Amino acid sequence: MSEYPVIVRRSIWMRGLLMILAALAYQLAGTLLFFVAVIQFVLALLSSGANPRLMAFGRSLGRYQGQIASFVSFATEEPPFPFTDWPSSD
Repeated sequence: MSEYPVIVRRSIWMRGLLMILAALAYQLAGTLLFFVAVIQFVLALLSSGANPRLMAFGRSLGRYQGQIASFVSFATEEPPFPFTDWPSSD
């Protein structure tokens, strides 16, 4: 009997664990993005515009959520941060 199915089975269980962790990170990132949006809104009310650093962080946070969504939906095999670099805001 071939060892290939056992390796695939272990791999899919590892991916499942990573998917659960990524889903938790997605929820945390969503909550963080909400607070960034609220802070940006308050800053825009009190000053002449939004904070450029928070804009860049919000953009990269959104890209991170996109990476997670691609991974958990099997659109990509590449796991998101911390297994790869944090997405840039460019």
